[in-house]
Amino acid sequence: MLKSPFFKQHSRASRTPAPRQRPRPGLRRRTVQGVPPARRFLAGAAAASARRRLPIVVQFHGGGFVTGSSSGAANDAFCRRVAKLCDAIVVAVGYRLAPESRYPAAFDDGVRVLKWIAKQANLAMMSKVGGGVDTFGASTVEPWIAAHGDPARCVLLGASCGANIADYVTRKVVEDGKLFDPVKVVAQVLMYPFFIGSVPTHSELRLANSYFYDKSTCILAWRLFLSEKEFNLDHPAANPLAPGRGGPPLKCMPPTLTVIAEHDWMRDRAIAYSEELRKVNVDSPVLDYKDTVHEFATMDVFLKTPQAQACAEDIAIWMKKYISLRGHEFSY
Repeated sequence: MLKSPFFKQHSRASRTPAPRQRPRPGLRRRTVQGVPPARRFLAGAAAASARRRLPIVVQFHGGGFVTGSSSGAANDAFCRRVAKLCDAIVVAVGYRLAPESRYPAAFDDGVRVLKWIAKQANLAMMSKVGGGVDTFGASTVEPWIAAHGDPARCVLLGASCGANIADYVTRKVVEDGKLFDPVKVVAQVLMYPFFIGSVPTHSELRLANSYFYDKSTCILAWRLFLSEKEFNLDHPAANPLAPGRGGPPLKCMPPTLTVIAEHDWMRDRAIAYSEELRKVNVDSPVLDYKDTVHEFATMDVFLKTPQAQACAEDIAIWMKKYISLRGHEFSY
């Protein structure tokens, strides 16, 4: 499996820690060990004005559920780029990986992070009323979230399998919103989602043997992620449009931006999901990038390409339409 260029690249990037960088004006990074561990990237404007609240972008890395890291060099660089362009706090989630932790571990970790953000917001609010953070135990409060985060303007962003996690967590927030108060997911960004299904699409047939990441490698990743008993290409984690899938109606989903690559065999299914959202009046544009492959904007070997840089800028432009609004103005 790791002979695939995709997994070789991800494994190398996972083992390469983010370089120690001199503090940049307006951008800071902090690692917090928790369950799951996560990295926080704080954009510049917050440091200049402690009174200003920033939107929170929760980011899930790719890697086919079996590799990848929130703290690797490539993910670090991508999150820095997003934090700077969006003027936001980025929370990069280090979810558990298969085969040691199979489904639903990664999805559960995503839900736990949203609940953790909600808890941080509530603790910060209580500390103001109760006379300071010390009243509730300084170790329980994440200072960046408490001081600068606006949980009512939360965006979920996932790359590859991370997009599947983001979409799942969004559905849970839409379905059980009160459990996540005061967090509001105002939008989500699905970058080349890891969707598949039992009936092949045109792009799956045409591009199944793509050099960088072929379909057989993807199926093997799903076999490692799902238990033998649960393995099914129409599993709810794999196919968002599978018949009988539970969860909230699509019309209740927040605005959803989908990014696809020209030479990615998974592109058609991502387009189909976006089209279904548009049918029920959800803002769900698709950004299609020429001469690109799966993970072209988040893999270390591609980060400096014009397409990768343009993609991050395009995401920021779209995202700002929604993070400039208060989350409570968006109704699920």
